[in-house]
Parts: sequence; C-alpha cells; structure tokens
Amino acid sequence: MNISITFRQMETSDAIKQYATDKVAKLQRFLRRPMVAKVTVSLDRRKHVVEARISSGSEHLEAHEVSDDMYASIDQVMDKLERQIRGSKGTARARRRDADSIKEVEALVAPAPARVAAARTGAKPAAAARRSAKTGGRPKARVSKSR
Repeated sequence: MNISITFRQMETSDAIKQYATDKVAKLQRFLRRPMVAKVTVSLDRRKHVVEARISSGSEHLEAHEVSDDMYASIDQVMDKLERQIRGSKGTARARRRDADSIKEVEALVAPAPARVAAARTGAKPAAAARRSAKTGGRPKARVSKSR
C-alpha cells in the first residue's frame, strides 16, 4: 500500500496528513490488490479542496470534494471512494457468477414500451376523411391568395 499526500497553497499539517492516511488505509480492506493512493489537499479561496485518486490493479477511482472544513472534505471524499469501490465490486461479482445485472432484471420485470414510428402526412387522418366525404373523394383544389 502506497499513500502519498500533497499539500498545495497551505502549510503541511501532521494532523491532517495522519487523518487522511488513516482514512485511505481503511479503503484497502475493500480491494483485492494493493493500492496506490494520491491525495491532494489544497486551500482555494477559503474553501478546503480534497482530491483523491486510487489505483488497485485495473481499477482506477477518483473523487473530489470542496467544503468549509478540511476534515469534512476528507470524510466526504472517502465516502465517495468507498461507494465507487462497492459499486464496482458488485458488478464484478455479478459478472463472475454469470448472474443477471440489476438493469437486466429491471428490464425483464417492466419492459420499456415499444415506440411505433408513424409516417408523417400533411393532413391528419380525421381531417382527410372529412375532406374526402365533402368533395366526393377528390382532393381539394388549392387557391393561392394574392394581396
């Protein structure tokens, strides 16, 4: 496990560095392979910005958060990464078990209504029927108006 924390536009803080390292280390338990994590902590116009990138095998995950509190930003980024890991882990399990994915099951339960392409005609069918009844089946002659 390799975790690097970078501070930009702010002084380095051992407390923030330790807090972020502990939080990122907890994500390793969800991953099968050793991870490489890069966390960037910065201050931008009085807003605390945290960006994190995690690579583990073929998985690459990213999260970004801006808030008024640095610790809250770190927590929210870790929640986002955990959600991404759990989602990708679930789809991988479904593929391994050759099970139906959630989207396929939903499609089987409630199929989407089929769209029927209708040919566009100049007149509406009811209007055409009324016109043919009035004119005896002949098309109506068009008269151009000149001003």
